[in-house]
Amino acid sequence: MMPDERKGTILYVEDNPDNRNLIRRVLNAEGYSVVEAINGKQAIEKLESNSVDLILMDINMPDMDGYTLTAKIKAIQKYSKIPIVAVTANVMRGDREKSLEAGCDGYIQKPIDIDALAQQIERFIIRSTND
Repeated sequence: MMPDERKGTILYVEDNPDNRNLIRRVLNAEGYSVVEAINGKQAIEKLESNSVDLILMDINMPDMDGYTLTAKIKAIQKYSKIPIVAVTANVMRGDREKSLEAGCDGYIQKPIDIDALAQQIERFIIRSTND
């Protein structure tokens, strides 16, 4: 199946190439177009050059963590309405709340449940188009 523009474009910010490859393959198979960034600087550049419906945000990255990058993106008016979903191995008590406080609209823990991923993403995209 070719990625279907109408289903949505997802920016996946992740420094681990294996994780990016897995998620890209799953999302492409579900009909999503995937744009990838390996760090905060590249994520901002990709936002400027692509129309994005959702951002999947790794929290633990070198240079700038996902909390900081989320707050930075949400502070930019033209990107503030794009849903950002934290994708993280941080699953201790309070980590979900920390993600939401940073401005994330949702939270998916690693290891990622591939079967549930597409459903979770679809919910966020539908919710954002209904706002």
